[in-house]
Amino acid sequence: MENKRPLILISNDDGYQAKGINSLVDMLRPLADLVVCAPDGPRSGYSCAFSAEIPLKLVLRHEEPGLQVWSSNGTPVDCVKLALARILDRRPAMVIGGINHGDNGSVNSHYSGTMGVVMEGCMKYIPSVAFSLCSHHPDADFEPLRPYVEKYTRYVLQHGLPEGVCLNVNFPLVATFKGVRVCRMARGSWVNEITTCHHPRGYDYHWMVGHYRNDEPEAEDTDNWALTHGYIAITPTTFDVTAHEFIESLCDII
Repeated sequence: MENKRPLILISNDDGYQAKGINSLVDMLRPLADLVVCAPDGPRSGYSCAFSAEIPLKLVLRHEEPGLQVWSSNGTPVDCVKLALARILDRRPAMVIGGINHGDNGSVNSHYSGTMGVVMEGCMKYIPSVAFSLCSHHPDADFEPLRPYVEKYTRYVLQHGLPEGVCLNVNFPLVATFKGVRVCRMARGSWVNEITTCHHPRGYDYHWMVGHYRNDEPEAEDTDNWALTHGYIAITPTTFDVTAHEFIESLCDII
């Protein structure tokens, strides 16, 4: 890899062949040397999971000046760990997750393997950003995201991020973005998550389905409101889940 340019590590939870990650590579080629290390197939919902009981394989899928593409049979977090430990010859300037096929706003960010990628980078104190488009279509059009992905990547390459903070950037599926909002996570939840079916051989089996419910739809400072109203939503996110505001009260109780 050429050392004169910054190095970006890219991963996702849709697999190395997904259109989203390949669109991201095309957008970022002019900005940096790129190493992609992504799952060999879909790993949506894996969050920050890593593999402790199965052996992991790495396969070099493609290589050219300024770009390597690797796949692994592991989780998105496995891919980041493997790349940092076994592939990269220098510390990356950034870790980027995406572009995800689907919304990673609100509580979805806790389940997302794409967010797992950037959380892992963040826990390694590497500036990290996740990009997601609110479309699950495998052939979604990512081109409208290009100027924003380039802009935010350039900014983080030049200025970094506060230690322990990563960015969760979600794009609505609209013809024209109304603008950009920096916002908090909406409070929401998944409901009616389990569908049970009876198998002809005499046993029940269960599907994870359900739908997301925004529990504060009128709150205009949230990512859900921004996305619903056509705005790009940027949520600064931290891996520190301490309820700092409750520490003093809890000390008084105990």
